[in-house]
Amino acid sequence: MKIPQLKKKSEIKTCHNVSWEDNYSWIHQADILEVLKDNTKLNPEVRKYLEEENSYTDFHLSDTKEIQKKLFDEIKGRIKLDDESLPFKDFDYEYWSKTTAKGNYSIKLRKKIGTNNIEEIWNGDEEKEKLNVEYFGVGDLEVSFNDKYLGYSLDTKGSEYYTIYIRDINTKKLITEKIEETSGGITFSLDDKYIFYSKLDENHRPRKIYRHKLGASIKEDQLIFEEKSEAFTVSISLSSDDKYFFISSSDHNTSEQYYFEVNEINPKPKLIKKRQRGVLYSVNSWDGKFYNHTNENAEDFKVDISNSLDKPNWKTFISAKAEVLIGGLTFLKNWIIRSETSDALDKLFVKNINTGIEEELIFSDETVYVPGVSLKQRDKNTDEIYLSYSSPKTQSRVYSYNLTTKVKRLVKEQEIPSGHNPNDYIVDRIDCKSHDGKLVPLTITRHKNTKLDGSAHLLLYGYGSYGSSMSPGFSSTKLSLINRDIIWVTAHIRGGMERGMKWWKDGKLLNKKNTFEDYIASARFLIENKYTSKNKIIGMGGSAGGLLMGAVVNLAPELFLGIIMAVPFVDSLTTNLDHSLPLTVGEFDEFGNAKDKKDHFDYIYSYAPYNNIKKMDYPHMLITTSLSDNRVLFDEPAKFTAKLREYKTDNNLLLLKTEMNAGHGGKSGRDGAIEEIALDYAFALKICKKI
Repeated sequence: MKIPQLKKKSEIKTCHNVSWEDNYSWIHQADILEVLKDNTKLNPEVRKYLEEENSYTDFHLSDTKEIQKKLFDEIKGRIKLDDESLPFKDFDYEYWSKTTAKGNYSIKLRKKIGTNNIEEIWNGDEEKEKLNVEYFGVGDLEVSFNDKYLGYSLDTKGSEYYTIYIRDINTKKLITEKIEETSGGITFSLDDKYIFYSKLDENHRPRKIYRHKLGASIKEDQLIFEEKSEAFTVSISLSSDDKYFFISSSDHNTSEQYYFEVNEINPKPKLIKKRQRGVLYSVNSWDGKFYNHTNENAEDFKVDISNSLDKPNWKTFISAKAEVLIGGLTFLKNWIIRSETSDALDKLFVKNINTGIEEELIFSDETVYVPGVSLKQRDKNTDEIYLSYSSPKTQSRVYSYNLTTKVKRLVKEQEIPSGHNPNDYIVDRIDCKSHDGKLVPLTITRHKNTKLDGSAHLLLYGYGSYGSSMSPGFSSTKLSLINRDIIWVTAHIRGGMERGMKWWKDGKLLNKKNTFEDYIASARFLIENKYTSKNKIIGMGGSAGGLLMGAVVNLAPELFLGIIMAVPFVDSLTTNLDHSLPLTVGEFDEFGNAKDKKDHFDYIYSYAPYNNIKKMDYPHMLITTSLSDNRVLFDEPAKFTAKLREYKTDNNLLLLKTEMNAGHGGKSGRDGAIEEIALDYAFALKICKKI
């Protein structure tokens, strides 16, 4: 089949006296945000190119149709399709959700406490059918405090422009006008007369908080708060004791918070503490006290406490620890539960408010696992909570746990209908040395029969941005590769926070290349220690992890058999120079500001994947994107693919797959998500010659 060719239209770009040619920049439309809302506005020439690439991908993966179907059935076969969540007790009702074998979306149910009358208050599949849309994304699903109203927000394009609806649960009728172009969050007032929501501006940034009176015209909505900086976005939440609303305004590096009492007739948010560059803080209230989770004078966070916000006198409640990330708090009447992260492992601690005694909640003798905690009920005068646990080889287990008696009872275990034995798998946690001597944690999961003599193929997953830590929990989908003797490794590289804030700082801005070097060092370590061999590694990453893939494939293509990148941030210089795009200005503290700072420009220019494509051999590559993605525009991977076709000197596969009705998260619905995974895995098995 003929290789797709994107037309070249030379454009010379210049910044800080540096000029470069971009032959494919013409595919970016000035009205791109309008295209995200309505993709019929896409340039027909660009649409034709994307469709040609899709046909080319389908042609070269036609021999994987059978294995894609087998993988789909395998992955779906590990999911209990008819399943129910554990209940959450509100004051008068219990709420829970369920899924069915026939459906793709969840159903929300409730039962009045003391009765057996179960009501279905939401059915995602029925709602999708009513709207007659291909993409169906649910942003929020909230029940009001008097249990009378259901608020929900929907995105029917994938572009993350959410429309809010409020309806009466009993009559099923909408009680107010739909509210369009919101960020999706819904917060009810305690008297159920109002909702609070954030509105998206012309650049798709939530910078305004409005209050809407239920039943009134949206023209009467009251602006409660407006953020003036284009780099900051806003959200609103209710305090743990239901006494205050907190408005948070933040970018990735700095935050500022305001508050007002829940019963204020005309809310006037008060500033808690003026923003200070590099300082993150989040205040919550509980039992007459205020708790501040902050990194001020505490790089890896601490928690301070004060009796007042009018004239706060902050005192240390939980002290900072070196290279131990102090997490947020969960409150009960007599208990405070918190988390810590160090060496890419999470821990949970519980503190008795009355005695001051704190102890760790230990789940298992496994060295690598993910603990979790959630509340069983809204009434916090209880000693009962849900504790959850999973590991790379052990499926999720949820326990009902009594904090006083310390008795735990298994109440739900993730069921794998096709069968699963954790003892068939081996999990290792090993540190490898990076280019500068720093030790990078690797979580390695393999089948017990997979040989460690260099003969095995290996998938190396990485992300390394925004301080996001890759928790080593259970994923039944990965078993489809692991069971075929492909070792799965997650590299906890810099740019995440697996080893605290410094681990993040050392992988962003002018330290971003550490992220790439850590990943390359991980690959070399795995080769040297016979987990795999050169040209047997498949790299995988999405979004900012796609930036990672694009950078490392330019730096060390010889290490990889193949690369799988989803919605990849590969034209990072062009995006960073365009301050009108949704995420650019809010990420200056993550990636830099190339337009206004020459050192930032020079640094980004030196690693940006699109700008650093060379005439050389590249490994097999599968690149996936979505037409309505507002976070990483489809034109980034499209341009990257076109330029690779122009420069690469090999005959390896280079495939671009664009979902024409999806966004950053890919297809909607359970089956859609499984189809995408099956495609990725089929590509991996094809290049590993395991079909």
